[in-house]
Amino acid sequence: MTSGEVYVAFVDGVHIVRLVGDVRLNLCSALERYLDDILARPDFHQVVVDLSAASGVDSTTLGQIAKIAILAQERFGIRPTVVTPNPDITRLLLSMGFDQVFNLVREPIDTDAEFEQWAAREVSEAQAREQVIDAHKVLMSLNKSNEHAFKELVDSLEADRRDAQSNNS
Repeated sequence: MTSGEVYVAFVDGVHIVRLVGDVRLNLCSALERYLDDILARPDFHQVVVDLSAASGVDSTTLGQIAKIAILAQERFGIRPTVVTPNPDITRLLLSMGFDQVFNLVREPIDTDAEFEQWAAREVSEAQAREQVIDAHKVLMSLNKSNEHAFKELVDSLEADRRDAQSNNS
């Protein structure tokens, strides 16, 4: 699989986040930074997450994508769109409950948008752990199946965090 990349564009009031290749935890800092940026902007009207060129997405990435929907609904009353023409990725999104919080479009989008690569920043082990915990808590909030699937992981990571904090005290 091709290692992942995050590209972004802004066209006619719509922020487009295009994930390319195999998108994993190592790109989550870039994704999180961009999402925080666009959700704080006064010109935020809509966001489209384009997974047309994604060959894979891990659960941490899915949690960050789900966070978009939750915050966009809470802050702006909108339901974002995920473009997902890959049947395997679509099945994964449906199993995670994404159809409950996103408009899912199964055809690639045609856009003349000029995309720029959004680079990941180095993050510490503690920061990465927090991103994983937060992302999985978002997934857990979508449905009981996700809650059951990720509870052990989150509990384990939170225990690791407590251990690290007590070792640093």
